[in-house]
Amino acid sequence: MRRLISLVLVGGLALAACGGSDAEGPLVVYSGRGEELVSPLIERFEAESGIPLDVRYAGSNELAATLLAEGDETEADVFFAQDPASLGAVVELMSQLPEETLVLVDPKFQDRAGRWIGTSGRVRVFIDNTADDTPLPATIDEVTDSAWAGQLGVAPINGSFLAFVAAMILERGEDGTRQWLEALAATDPVDFEGNSPIVEATDSGELAGGLVNHYYLLRLRAEGLGQNAENYFIPAGDVGSLVMPAGVGVLAATERPEAAQEFVEFLLSEETQAFFATDTFEFPVIEGVPQPEGVPPLSEINAPDIDLSGLADVLDMATRLVAEAGLV
Repeated sequence: MRRLISLVLVGGLALAACGGSDAEGPLVVYSGRGEELVSPLIERFEAESGIPLDVRYAGSNELAATLLAEGDETEADVFFAQDPASLGAVVELMSQLPEETLVLVDPKFQDRAGRWIGTSGRVRVFIDNTADDTPLPATIDEVTDSAWAGQLGVAPINGSFLAFVAAMILERGEDGTRQWLEALAATDPVDFEGNSPIVEATDSGELAGGLVNHYYLLRLRAEGLGQNAENYFIPAGDVGSLVMPAGVGVLAATERPEAAQEFVEFLLSEETQAFFATDTFEFPVIEGVPQPEGVPPLSEINAPDIDLSGLADVLDMATRLVAEAGLV
């Protein structure tokens, strides 16, 4: 929590100066999902509902920090975030969603008290260069094998990697996670700032593999590349195949609860879920919507059973352990 609040000092509070809203004004959405990604959805919601939106874009962590600083005085009605850790950091500021909404999504992709709900899913994968003959890892621990030394791409300061480490803490504790990170560091992995360049380097043959989210390869293939790489879903049922949802919650302080709930329902509609599958290559979280092409059904991925509500509680520890292991 202290780390999130400190982020306000470098930009989060600027959001609070963006104008006012009241019960008759636009619905204020704090969006940690990028404008380029979700603007088509924003436009469609406004057109179909007649409800104007005031969308304020920033990183999910920064927005969470802003919400913590603003508290009950926040102008936000809805928090649309990239990850459950950011949602969990401000869960006490959210109201419980109605049961008819919660039943739409598997309970493992929502807050244990029903205060946020997943809107689309991303899976951690091992991205593999298909020309490399190194045996693929059967577990996340085999990723630290010396056979991958100097040939494995990681993004240790990226939010998805830190969330993955936080999930490992929930799975195996602080000491077990520290041991894994130290073993990873001993293989001299190649550091990147994000997932996209890891996939590109693997596809070009610069790397033998890497740890990323599944959709980056699918986006690369949509550009006509990515033919020399494959997503490999680690089969052991550990955090190597973690499913990490983006999600949404309604702020308890909202003066427009009905409009806010309408926006949540819009994100969980079949049309919007199909948009996530076909345009961003994420997994839909409601039944009856086709999966993205080129990946197995979410039900066939051996993902770990982890309470995502606890990620926010250990995210600071994850950041510290990554640094102590020498990965940053």
